[in-house]
Amino acid sequence: MPKVAPQAPVPARSVLRRLVVGAAVSAAALSSLSAAPPAAYAQDAPPPGDRLTVTVRDAGGGTDGTYEVRCRPDGGSHPDPAGACAAVERNTRWGRDAFAPAPRDAVCTLQYGGPATARVTGTWAGRPVDATYTRTNGCEIDRWDRLVPLLPDVRAAGRA
Repeated sequence: MPKVAPQAPVPARSVLRRLVVGAAVSAAALSSLSAAPPAAYAQDAPPPGDRLTVTVRDAGGGTDGTYEVRCRPDGGSHPDPAGACAAVERNTRWGRDAFAPAPRDAVCTLQYGGPATARVTGTWAGRPVDATYTRTNGCEIDRWDRLVPLLPDVRAAGRA
């Protein structure tokens, strides 16, 4: 086994200086971290709130297309983001899916509301959304109309 040379004792003054310098470096590092913005507010992070993508087809009146809606704060490419957010908020109830399809056992009137279709995807109230909408019977027409202006008012488009 090789012999290890004995080390000279380190003077107390040297140890104290190392501790003070180490504490100063740690304090500087911590203060720079507290000055940094939280990751949620970084430029590349999506803004907080709910985000929906609405794709409308065959609705007429120039309303077809794909729109982005952001809520809290309201924004996006939708023609009326504040109204769209308010429509979904009106239909949001604790324990119920605002985008749920009509119940399977629902009795729906046999009426046709036109060829319009829509798909809503994204996140609402922290939950994923993937819902489709038609106007093929009374239940589907009612379900669509409850979300106007998130979905276009096709009754108004038909009168134009």
